[in-house]
Amino acid sequence: MKVIVIGGGAAGFFTAINIAEKHPDYQVTILEKTSKLLQKVKVSGGGRCNVTNERNKPSELVQYYPRGSKKLHQLFRQFTTSDMVDWLAKREVQTKAEVDKRMFPVSDSSQTIIDCFIDQARRYKVEVIQNQSLMTLNHNNGKWELTTPSQKFKADKVVVATGSSPLTWKVLEQTGLEITPGVPSLFTFNIKDDRLKDLQGISFEETQIKIVGSKLSESGPLLITHWGLSGPAVLKLSAWGAYELADKNYKFQVLINFTNLKPDEIRSNLINYKTANPKRKIVNYPLFDLPKRFWERMVNYCDITNETPFGELSKKHINKLVEELGQGKYTVNGKSTFKEEFVTAGGIKLSEVNLETFECRRFPNLYIAGEALDIDALTGGFNFQACWSAGWVISECI
Repeated sequence: MKVIVIGGGAAGFFTAINIAEKHPDYQVTILEKTSKLLQKVKVSGGGRCNVTNERNKPSELVQYYPRGSKKLHQLFRQFTTSDMVDWLAKREVQTKAEVDKRMFPVSDSSQTIIDCFIDQARRYKVEVIQNQSLMTLNHNNGKWELTTPSQKFKADKVVVATGSSPLTWKVLEQTGLEITPGVPSLFTFNIKDDRLKDLQGISFEETQIKIVGSKLSESGPLLITHWGLSGPAVLKLSAWGAYELADKNYKFQVLINFTNLKPDEIRSNLINYKTANPKRKIVNYPLFDLPKRFWERMVNYCDITNETPFGELSKKHINKLVEELGQGKYTVNGKSTFKEEFVTAGGIKLSEVNLETFECRRFPNLYIAGEALDIDALTGGFNFQACWSAGWVISECI
């Protein structure tokens, strides 16, 4: 039985290893279009590899998938995050959970995961052929026929695990599968604004950010970068709003609450501090646990001098501070993505596959795993977990 796995990334390797281990009589081959293997594994988590997440209840996990969501409930019942931790432990890779429940190898090196996958592939005699970009995929006389620029292959079963590859999607569309058009997810906001200039690196523990004229809003940590805004709050917002923001051509306005307090609470805190500390210079005493440099910028932006004490804080100044800190309006003009960690919303429609087996409903012996499907998640190891879970299920059912 010949099985070809298209794609030498996370989903491809994990699926191939498990198929080869469970079915020793199968000849399993990975075709990778580039000269590099497991690239997203390598760069994940800043080179540490955020391999999964400590959350393991299916009902909790599905909440982190803007595309896929509740349809993945059954998948995570079959192979969840704790199963992946056990899988790695049995292969002598120990993991650890951080405060935010992201999980990494104890080594803090993605190379640990890469070495594990490469070693397991060798152990179970998975052949890996690189520089083989899929050109055509056809079903003929009960066999799958694949062509690349340099070779032709035949297989009894094929697993597509190419991630968000537009070229592969085009081949699959020609084969007859329905594709949801891809748009970027998990991107940062490009903002040129004097209020943020030269403040890169400043972060906020808890903020609220809302798209003006939309129901889209998120809360969480925020980071000022040299190109605009990033951090979990922005990334979550970009994931849930992937298609809506694409329709806006990534040009829109956001309202930001840097304090996570209601406007009335911001106002009362300012007034109370003014009463209690009338002689203190405003610029020297950041309120609401705001970073000092940011507080100074906001104070100056509200036309308050460096010498002004709290006792001279006017009603006009208070109103302006409440507005800037509680609902500051910023114009977004474009996005930035991390190419290696790029996540795409879209892919093969979930209606095309049987989610109990990940086999295509209309094309027997053709399986889809990972980001090639219309599944994507927030940051935190969730995208990888969808790869691991689907790969496991395919290896059980193939």
